[in-house]
Amino acid sequence: MPHTPNPFAPVESTSKPRRRDPKNTRERLVRAALDLFTTQGYHASTTPQVARRAGVAEGTIYRHFTSKEQLLNEIYRGAVRMFTQIVEQTPARSSCRDRMTDVADQWCEVASQDPPLVKLVFVTPPTGLLDEKSREAYEQMRVQLEKVVASGKASNEIRAGPAYLWTDVWLQLIRLLGRRRRSGEDPRNLPSRVGSGAQGGTIVTPRGFSPLPPATSLSTARHSPQACNLDIGPICLICKTDFRTRNAR
Repeated sequence: MPHTPNPFAPVESTSKPRRRDPKNTRERLVRAALDLFTTQGYHASTTPQVARRAGVAEGTIYRHFTSKEQLLNEIYRGAVRMFTQIVEQTPARSSCRDRMTDVADQWCEVASQDPPLVKLVFVTPPTGLLDEKSREAYEQMRVQLEKVVASGKASNEIRAGPAYLWTDVWLQLIRLLGRRRRSGEDPRNLPSRVGSGAQGGTIVTPRGFSPLPPATSLSTARHSPQACNLDIGPICLICKTDFRTRNAR
């Protein structure tokens, strides 16, 4: 699968540029904001801090973005589109298993090379600050993944169950992988397959983490709030466990 370039790669900055380069300035602002938003948080990051990190005056920010919130959403959409492009570039003739593994490989490569991107989209997304365009961009990524999952169902690579459910399960596992990478845990402890059973299942973890542990079934019939260990978000998409309530007991 072709390599997807990272549009957020750090841009070298000079304290006294010889001539104005709007594209370079915008890229430096985006990079500075991404790093600050994912390290000290959106609300704790000020526009003067972003400007100082980018090596420009604060007023320069507003020549490119109408507000700090728009800056955040532009970054978020760009990151989501990059992950979506990775999904779209998987060869349609490949098996669902190979396509999902290829996607996981490339997404994990992004996580290794540019952790802030994965953190922004999957680990601690700024849900309450996302505008309609950003939500639509994320949904488009889901749709592309769901098409791959649906192809696996059609070829009996994935066990019975709605394609949207297995797509959400896969995304939850990616979030868990991102969190474990961030905290230094061994990601090989992740369940290795989605919907494993008599019909097999699709590999979720990337090739780089083989050998994989024994497959773990995530079917709704065997998944329960008592046994749920997918503490990835506030509410599990499979059994609807509310971790905010359970973990407070």
